[in-house]
Amino acid sequence: MRTRVKICGLRHDNDLVSAAKAGADALGFVFYPPSPRAVSVEQAAGLVAQVPSFVTSVGLFVNASVDSIEQTLQQVPLTLLQFHGDESPEFCRQFGMPWIKAVRMRDDINLWQVKEDYHLAQGLLLDAYQKGTPGGTGAKFDWQRIPQELAGDIILAGGLDADNVQDAIAQVQPWAIDVSGGVESSKGIKDRAKIDTFMAKVRATY
Repeated sequence: MRTRVKICGLRHDNDLVSAAKAGADALGFVFYPPSPRAVSVEQAAGLVAQVPSFVTSVGLFVNASVDSIEQTLQQVPLTLLQFHGDESPEFCRQFGMPWIKAVRMRDDINLWQVKEDYHLAQGLLLDAYQKGTPGGTGAKFDWQRIPQELAGDIILAGGLDADNVQDAIAQVQPWAIDVSGGVESSKGIKDRAKIDTFMAKVRATY
């Protein structure tokens, strides 16, 4: 099975082009102002306008208001929403768009219950838990905590880079993987060589 790839936290035209040309299936745009990878609505509109056909444009939100999400959608033609905070299933589904839910892997998390609660999501994105930080920490969690029966439906995130992505795919066998810091030269600045190397390592697992 081919593992899909989302490259998240894009902020610059050349980074977007590099990610798309390298073969990313999805490109992520962060609408969370405290993040060093955040983009304004105006920035995102310009970036998403350059996304090639058959590549998914993902908008990442963290406990955003309904109004702010709706205003973003009026100006940015996103194709998938990613909720990375404490959003309820009812909140996530009200926008009439496909969506995924990020799950921070706390020690007490029950993934079976989360899957049941968010059964209308197109997928669950599993990320490392770090208190007070909703994501993008670059930290890795114990992949053995993922039930094998769920692995084929999840998007694996958290601390992935060219050095460990092949192990991650071999061990977890996820539907997709999500990378941000692992292909950057500094926070918010993607590195074309790192993107190319990362994607080559993923392709080598097919």
